This record gives sequence, structure tokens and C-alpha cells, in this order.
Amino acid sequence: MRRKRVLLLSEGFGSGHMQAANALSAGLKQLCPDISAKVIELGKFLNPVIGPLIVSAYRKTVSKQPKMVGMLYRSNYKKPTNRFTQLALHRMFYMQTSQVIAQLKPDLIVCTHPVPNSVVARLKRLGLHMPLYTLITDYDAHGSWVNQEVNHYLVSSPIVKQRLVDKGVHPNNVEVTGIPVHPDFWENCDKAEVRRQFDLKDMPTVLIMGGGWGILYEDSELSYMTKWRETTQLIFCVGSNEKMKQKLLGDAMFQHPNIRIMGFTREVYKLMDAADLLVTKPGGMTCTEGMSKGLPMLFYEPIPGQEEENCEYFINSGFGEMLDSNDTVDRWFKLIHDPEASGKFRRNLLSIRDKQYDPKRCPEAVLRLMR
Repeated sequence: MRRKRVLLLSEGFGSGHMQAANALSAGLKQLCPDISAKVIELGKFLNPVIGPLIVSAYRKTVSKQPKMVGMLYRSNYKKPTNRFTQLALHRMFYMQTSQVIAQLKPDLIVCTHPVPNSVVARLKRLGLHMPLYTLITDYDAHGSWVNQEVNHYLVSSPIVKQRLVDKGVHPNNVEVTGIPVHPDFWENCDKAEVRRQFDLKDMPTVLIMGGGWGILYEDSELSYMTKWRETTQLIFCVGSNEKMKQKLLGDAMFQHPNIRIMGFTREVYKLMDAADLLVTKPGGMTCTEGMSKGLPMLFYEPIPGQEEENCEYFINSGFGEMLDSNDTVDRWFKLIHDPEASGKFRRNLLSIRDKQYDPKRCPEAVLRLMR
């Protein structure tokens, strides 16, 4: 009997979309080892020269002109991808995408980014007979995700489901599954053991993350945190941003035995278990990973648009607060220095998490839909 095959298509505009695809793939294989799940970053795969250039340009825009990104996001918020854009995507990707599908022969396709979602939707209009599932990777529903040809939407929260319904999607075609995280995040590691593994001290610890691209803005509150370095362990994780890593390593403010500067790592799940507080940009994936660990969070510099919506969702859910002043830093750092108060807060977060999030729900939903 042939193994079931899942094709996951995404794009590298922000690391979260690809992370979600890889997390879902790993989750499917964890729950059903006989399944075949392949992840493809569509633009990079089909256009290995132009694709990375487009992603690089987007990355520079996000870091240098985030307000422009927000303006573009809001300007087309309620509208599906227009026909002209769909035609352009079709011309760029149609032949290659249809060839990839014909070669791999998947039983279903899951898209974690609006671009491949639009491409496959158009192929379905032209006669492709294959289930298309769409996994929305933020806590908001932009109009570009919406296509009539999508068979089923997998979304992060009831709020996102309602926003899709408001855009004309039938409620029976939307399922609240949460955003999938890699199976490494499904269980908590022993804090003391992880700290020993990374040669970290047994003291209140804060993990500061700049997302997959390691974008740490010139934020005064982030610098202010170093004033706590005598009593607090600070881990700055800057992802693949080697320039930022060297900048921090060369800054006397960050040169201290209790401050660790780290680049790209595949063990963020362990660092989250070592930490008592997460300071992060509010990307959908990182926030969901933090939630899966029951970790309190402070959010800084949300990109206007989906990151603002992510931020609002987690603040309203009780997981954290916007980092908007030095007083906020002091209040939260004092909390993690109080074992009784910090322990009570973490237990409350775990209770909230257990009520609204199960990391296995999304891969379980895909497996059920396949049947």
C-alpha cells in the first residue's frame, strides 16, 4: 500500500511561514511515521536566483521601513488577492508548480503562505483535483489568504475563524487548531539540566529574541536590561543576523559574564526551558512556541499589521505585555526574582495554555482530513 503523501508549500517572507510548514511536517511524522511529508519554499525552489533576491529585499524593507510594510498590509486587508496579481503569480509559477505536483503526486497540499496558496487555488480552477488546506500562521486573517478553492482552513484562534467567516468563508470550512510547533516544543525539558548543558548559571534568566532574522532594533529598553546584569542572566539570540551578533559582542555594555550572545540555533526549545521570561518581537511562531512552554512574554517593536494583531492576542490572553518603558522592564524583572510570585504566574499561564492550545491538534486535524 502506497504511503500517504503531504506536500507543504510556503515562502521565506519572514521565517514563521517556513517554520510552521516544517513544524507541521515534523508533527505529522511524529504522529504517523509512515506518512511522507515534503516541505518546499516555492519561490526559492522554482527561481533559485530571483527568489532569494525578493526575500532579501523584503527583509531590508521590514528592518528599515516597517511602517511601509504595515501600510501595504492594511491597504488590502479586506480584499482577496486580485486577479491581476493571481495571473502574474500564475505566469511565474504555473508550469513549474504543476510539474512539481505531478512528479510528487501528493494526496493533499497544505500552504502556509498566501503566494503558494493563490498559485494552487488557480491550478484547481484550471482542473487540478486535489484537496488544498491553508494554514494561517498569525493571529489575524488578511484577505490574501482567502480563495474559494481552499477546501479547509486551519487557524490559530476563534478570532481568526470569525474574521474568515466575515470575509465570506463558510464556517464549516474553518477549524481552530492553533499554529503547529515542532515536536521539540511539545514537552518541557528539565530547567537545571538545560542550564548545565549550555553552561548557564542557576539564576533568573531572560531570553531576548529578534526572530528568525535576528532583527533587534535600537530599542532603549533592550539596552536598559543590561543594568540588571549583576543579578539576571541575559541571553540575546539574534538568529542568522551575524552583523547584529558582532555589533553586540563589540559593545562594552554587553560584555559581562551574565550576558550571552548567540547566533542561529536549532535548540530554541531548550533555551525557552532555561528562561524565566521571553522578550521577543511578536511573530506568530515565536509567540506560539513561548505559549507552548507556558513562558511569560514581553513584546517589542511589532511590525504594523499582523505582528500588532499577534501582540494584542497574547496580551489579552494574559501571556505578557508590551515593552514600552524601563518601568515595564523593572516590574517584570522583579517578578522573576520573586520565586513565589513567578511560580504562581507560570502555573496560571500553563492553565491558560492547556485550555486554549494543544500542539498536537493541527497535525491531528490534517491526518483526520486525509482519511
